[in-house]
Amino acid sequence: MRRVSLNARRAFDAELSDQVEVALFRFEHSALAAPVLLSTDPTVRLGTDPLTYGTRSSWMGADPSTEPYLFVLASAEIPGDQEDAPAAGGLVLENVTNDIATQLRAIGTRATVHMAVVLAATPDVVEVEFRNLKLISTEGDASEVSLAISRQPIEEEYAPMDRMTRDRFPGLHR
Repeated sequence: MRRVSLNARRAFDAELSDQVEVALFRFEHSALAAPVLLSTDPTVRLGTDPLTYGTRSSWMGADPSTEPYLFVLASAEIPGDQEDAPAAGGLVLENVTNDIATQLRAIGTRATVHMAVVLAATPDVVEVEFRNLKLISTEGDASEVSLAISRQPIEEEYAPMDRMTRDRFPGLHR
């Protein structure tokens, strides 16, 4: 059973609520100097030159004072129900800075993506999280970046792990 804080439960059950849900994203890859941290809410002003907003959260060990989650406009694409492909969700990040877009597009192999949902009033309390997803593809231009995210493909798992030899499985060879 998933644990949900009382504040989140009240916000879900209320007709109107002042609680704002925030999605936090963490992109990790060996090609990145530091993880890319993104947020869907301009919770606090981070700087004035340039004007930046974001969320300060300690989720996954981030230091809120030096590693804030930067605000981006994000849209979600619902995962498809294709039979021959794993369910892949999509994110469209709009108006990202050139630095973030360049970092995400420069990743050649699959990056690891972690996602969490928190409330803006309590950004350190994780309501829902999804870890170790894989960044399948990245495309876009200066105005938006489209990301396809999925689980680790089952085709990459070794099956069967052991060879069915006489020494390893003597019961099969009688």
